[in-house]
Amino acid sequence: MKNTENRTPDWYRRRIELLAEFMTEERHSILSTTLDSRTRYMTVLAENMYHGQNAAALIRHCEAFGVQDMHTVESVCRFEPSASVVRGTDRWINVSRHATTGEALTELRRQGYRIVATTPHREDTTPETFDVSRGKFALVFGTEHAGISPEVIAAADEFLRIPMCGMVESLNVSASAAILIYTLTQRIRRDVEDWRLSDGERLETLYEWMFTSVKNAAAILNRELGDPLPEPKEEQE
Repeated sequence: MKNTENRTPDWYRRRIELLAEFMTEERHSILSTTLDSRTRYMTVLAENMYHGQNAAALIRHCEAFGVQDMHTVESVCRFEPSASVVRGTDRWINVSRHATTGEALTELRRQGYRIVATTPHREDTTPETFDVSRGKFALVFGTEHAGISPEVIAAADEFLRIPMCGMVESLNVSASAAILIYTLTQRIRRDVEDWRLSDGERLETLYEWMFTSVKNAAAILNRELGDPLPEPKEEQE
């Protein structure tokens, strides 16, 4: 992630004001309005998800229902969303990548999240009975076939399942994620008071979105404000 330690609210406001000159008022309004529905009260962790279509679907679900951050564990395989499915929605979501499950869980706990594992094999709670008001939570989805790892099971604070009425035991990870993310974000907005991004988070996110949206944004900020140009990315072998 970028180093934002020395970035004050005025730092962001100056750059937002400048970049706004290079986009239409309608576009700027859409970005600002979308921020009204964004939340970090809930986040999502994908543990070694290896199908690109499922990875992309998870990002699209987060973007569609206003979850600003998601995390990945990549100890077995890289999280590589299918470009034809994700269709640019990854530009609007912050994805934090972790080398191990332990690293991811430690970071989520540091940020104050409850660890909520999704599995059809535990009877703890359902989307309707899960207590969203108890505090921030991270929803953990496992690999497509094996599900969540024993490490997640051992570390989880709570378990969440989708009750089945038919003969199937469970849904695939993409379908499960869509149901859970939609249902829980709706309940958060209804039952939790401080679910929105803070003022500082809104400024930072709006700046990042505008930087992504404006062509040659880095060159514009360098020319007008002296911001350093990003270092060229090293070519991958």
